[in-house]
Amino acid sequence: MKRVLWLVPAILLFSFTAKAQDTAQWEFSGGYSFLDANLTGPGSSFHLNGGYGSADENLNSWLGGRFEFNAWGGSVGGTNVSAQTFTYGPVISFRRFDKLTPYVHAQFGAVHANAGYLGISNSAFKLAIAPGGGVTFRINNNVGVRGQADYLMTRFLGQRQDNLQFSAGVVLYLGHK
Repeated sequence: MKRVLWLVPAILLFSFTAKAQDTAQWEFSGGYSFLDANLTGPGSSFHLNGGYGSADENLNSWLGGRFEFNAWGGSVGGTNVSAQTFTYGPVISFRRFDKLTPYVHAQFGAVHANAGYLGISNSAFKLAIAPGGGVTFRINNNVGVRGQADYLMTRFLGQRQDNLQFSAGVVLYLGHK
């Protein structure tokens, strides 16, 4: 045990002295998105597949804003359903490493679902809240890859839905701060 205790200060020292990466003015990302829609009650969840696109403007090396669009579709109980989210919110990034950028965000906006989604009779827009986080691996100055996980809270038919959303995609960096 005493042999590994030296690792803790070494890791802390490295994280505070590691060369920070350059910050891009804009980050554009797009890729695959998976929605695990969880409803209240046993056996009342389903999965949808789709894609996402996002645009981030970095205000400085640690704070930015992100607009994100997600769209999913699939068949649930023989009914074709689709849902889309339109959200915006702050992103806090930890750019202390050369290639890896962990981040957290809290996004707010709307979810749109077609008739049949969760048994709703008409297409509808409702409130969507999506806090989460992820990590971006910067391949070079222009391109990276991103993985992200979010809790997506929606409210249809007077009930709250606690959903999980997972995304993976490519990031393009434009400009410099």
